[in-house]
Amino acid sequence: MMGMEDLSLNKKAIVLISGGLDSALAARLVKDQGIDLIAVTFTSIFCTCTSKKRRMNGCASEASRLAQELDIPLRSIPKGPEYIEIIKEPKFAVGRGVNPCMDCRIYMFEKTKNIMRTENASFIVTGEVLGQRPMSQMKHRIETIEQETGLKGRILRPLSAKVMEPTLPEVYGIVDRNKFLDIQGRSRKKQLELAKDLRLNEHTCGGGGCLLTDPNFAKKVQDLFNHNDEVNMQDLSLLKIGRHFRLGPKSKVIIGRNEQENAQLERSARGRTVVEVRNDPGPIGLICGDPVNDELFIAAKLVMRYSDNFEDVGTIETRSHTKGTSDFVEITMDIEPSTIEGMRI
Repeated sequence: MMGMEDLSLNKKAIVLISGGLDSALAARLVKDQGIDLIAVTFTSIFCTCTSKKRRMNGCASEASRLAQELDIPLRSIPKGPEYIEIIKEPKFAVGRGVNPCMDCRIYMFEKTKNIMRTENASFIVTGEVLGQRPMSQMKHRIETIEQETGLKGRILRPLSAKVMEPTLPEVYGIVDRNKFLDIQGRSRKKQLELAKDLRLNEHTCGGGGCLLTDPNFAKKVQDLFNHNDEVNMQDLSLLKIGRHFRLGPKSKVIIGRNEQENAQLERSARGRTVVEVRNDPGPIGLICGDPVNDELFIAAKLVMRYSDNFEDVGTIETRSHTKGTSDFVEITMDIEPSTIEGMRI
């Protein structure tokens, strides 16, 4: 790990922002003390933060808006392919889904350390609140994260500073500890009051959100890892749309639930096979993996089940985006509902 001992304390810091209220408040409290801030946001396909009012595109857009509001430069870092291994084999405990919260925090802090070096920043500011998130913000977990990253004393949490051990910038007077807060737990009352006092604009991602914490989504992630030797970001992104059915050990079908999802599946069809009911409105099915024996026919029947074909017999078109061919076959819908549910991931 990169040591921090030789990095002298100064009035320059990296602030981690998510687009949520807590990181906005933390950034403002530190900036108001004359600290030169550089904002860093980590983007993820698992982000569930969206802004319906502004039709913005999740956490990344909210982080960009916040950086502009505070007049600080922003760097965006995607959680790329290496992040897959963290989900697959986390070193520390996961939550009720497959959320490796401690490993995730360590990953982000390690990335941020590199920016500290290049920007000559001496500490990190976060919007973390002691006790707010059980998987990463309990005292013993915070201590473990700081030990793993070598950042003890270099991570300032302004919202909970008064109930935590003083950090190096507080001890050496780089910032005034008395101007920070003593928030603990999951209540957001104090944050909302502070936002009003500071006249901060609305930040829609109040506490952020991650699909990996969702037990239903977690089942799809675990199924993907269990049946594939190699997994890429597109494989994980496809888990967010459609109905998923396991056809066999090496194949599954994703069935669109609306026109938008059908379009997304079509865009992801390269190297795969698409199944669609001929002459009847309905979804498309995207075959992932290598179906064997009658698995492709089963997928076709599942697609017909969710189409507007109300007969027992229908014509199915299969389009191979690998071979560039199309085939038509007449099938009979003879799968029992209980069998369908048993295949659902």
